Amino acid sequence: MDISQTTGGKSLFGISLIAALAGFIFGFDTVVISGANLPIKELWHTTPLFHGFFIMSMALWGTVLGSIFGGIPTEKFGRKKVLFWIGILFSVSAIGSALAQDPYTFSFFRFMGGVGIGVSSVVAPTYISEISTPATRGRLVAMYQFNIVFGILIAFLSNYFLEGFGGSSDWRWMLGVMAVPSIVYTLMVIGIPESPRWLESRNNHQQGSIRQELFAARNKRIIGLAFMIAFFNQVSGINFILYYAPEILERAGLAAKDSLFNSIAIGGTNLLFTFVGLYLIDRLGRKTLLIIGSLGYIISLSMVAWAFYAAASPGFLRSFLLVFIASHAIGQGAVIWVFIAEIFPNQIRALGQSFGASVHWVFAALITLITPVFLDAEDGIFKDNPWPIFAFFAGMMALQLIWVFVKVPETKGVSLEKLEEELVN
Repeated sequence: MDISQTTGGKSLFGISLIAALAGFIFGFDTVVISGANLPIKELWHTTPLFHGFFIMSMALWGTVLGSIFGGIPTEKFGRKKVLFWIGILFSVSAIGSALAQDPYTFSFFRFMGGVGIGVSSVVAPTYISEISTPATRGRLVAMYQFNIVFGILIAFLSNYFLEGFGGSSDWRWMLGVMAVPSIVYTLMVIGIPESPRWLESRNNHQQGSIRQELFAARNKRIIGLAFMIAFFNQVSGINFILYYAPEILERAGLAAKDSLFNSIAIGGTNLLFTFVGLYLIDRLGRKTLLIIGSLGYIISLSMVAWAFYAAASPGFLRSFLLVFIASHAIGQGAVIWVFIAEIFPNQIRALGQSFGASVHWVFAALITLITPVFLDAEDGIFKDNPWPIFAFFAGMMALQLIWVFVKVPETKGVSLEKLEEELVN
């Protein structure tokens, strides 16, 4: 398929970059709540369980809903239209969250933004994978992940500089500023073309039969691969650390302002090593990066657990948190959205991406929901020392390493059609 003939003269890189900007808003929204966590807790004085479910994880439950059902409009109406409407959701969510006067209204608008994130994790990687060539697919789809971590870094920076800007309402500025990139992204999407593979496949398959095909016996292997990579991504603890970075660093003995500043170091490390992952993914391949990342996970998480257990210096703990972030950026972070987007056949790619993304977000939401129950200073199970949490994550990453060696195929440099022949039984 000659993709260059369908782009209207625009470069594949430019088109992919615009679609991948959904990841920037995804990343920004993912961690901007970390700066609002403690101020909102002090403002509304909710219970730890309420705070975990309605304040911290409500966006993630919206993400779960968006990822589960996002494949349906993506297949029915096309990739471009869905990319446009998630920009609208992002914009409304940012403004509504910033203006909310009670925890219920706040949760509603956070949920709305989460729906946009969930759908974006389906449609953006799907769209980019379908307009890419085999030689460039890895790094073009991985631009979505790059934009996620870039958004994370900008959110940390924004939170740091806006702290104290609006007094007790500084958290409103932290959340509201996301409306700016959301509106810009929405306008840019208008100028990109529709996916040629979607235009081709929509004439050959009825939507009902496509839904049935996703869970057909011949797709058992790719369903298993998508489930496991999404599951392991979250039991690495990545969202736990990103969402609660300031609180974790305060537990290590850093002052509140210092812990927020050090969150910026986490975002910077994530961005730097995502560049490394982008450079290597089409050179070393997906499986090799997952192996490298798994080893880094095991070492870093074990050391963070030991640092809390032995009351090591804050600098020691911070160093291995950064090693953890680097390992994620090179490994799972660079690979997950590329891998899920490329292993499914053309006619069920959006629904397959929806399945993989929904598994990812269900576990992300569960982890974020229960964290306050374990971490809360007054009632948490590990309120005195959270080292068992990190030890658990390290153990799960040892299991991931075994899974990668035994089950994961290499997909670099192979056309989507050829992958379908190799992976579908």
